[in-house]
Amino acid sequence: MSSTFVSILAQSEESTGGSIISFLFLPGILLLLYFIMIRPQRKRMREQAEATAQLQSSLEVGAEVVTVSGIYGTITGEDGEDILWLEIDDDVQIRVARAAIQKIVTGGTDDAHDDADSAASSD
Repeated sequence: MSSTFVSILAQSEESTGGSIISFLFLPGILLLLYFIMIRPQRKRMREQAEATAQLQSSLEVGAEVVTVSGIYGTITGEDGEDILWLEIDDDVQIRVARAAIQKIVTGGTDDAHDDADSAASSD
């Protein structure tokens, strides 16, 4: 029996190095995934939230905007803190949530088409 005990003890000493490496392999992979995938994603989400907050705070009456659904309009008023009135056509106004504004349009859509038409006709 003593020879069996010695052989088991010898086998456990030989496999100790392999078990430590396999024990550290999984936490190492998880740590690598955190730095490659999770951390950059959280940074992008934080930057996007800051940009959205900055956009929503810069909205003012008279600004031409586009909503997340693709509706272009001019802000004509505010109804509380979270609701804006958009004029989308002559005498046509809709209420939208402030969070539904995707971006502020720098140039008017009609002006851009008029400029393109005049440039094409002058050539």
